[in-house]
Amino acid sequence: MLTTATELKNRLGQYLDEARVRPVEIEKNGRRAAVLISADEFDRLMSIEDAYWADQAREAEAEGYLGAEASESWLRKHLEDISANAQPRSVAKKR
Repeated sequence: MLTTATELKNRLGQYLDEARVRPVEIEKNGRRAAVLISADEFDRLMSIEDAYWADQAREAEAEGYLGAEASESWLRKHLEDISANAQPRSVAKKR
């Protein structure tokens, strides 16, 4: 289903009901601007995306990339090393 932003504003309740059944495409100034979908469809799409990124993370770890905890630990250790070895900056002499 396709509607305009003005029509959506005037009949929001009707389009919310329609979005439970199928996506509602919304045009603004003659251009596709948004798609209204049901909360269930949104949740389904988010779970697909979450599963995709979880698979990507597992693949990366299997290929030798550090996981989140290992990365944080590595960064913390190296920042501590840098801080411990940092020399105080000298103050520029006034002319």
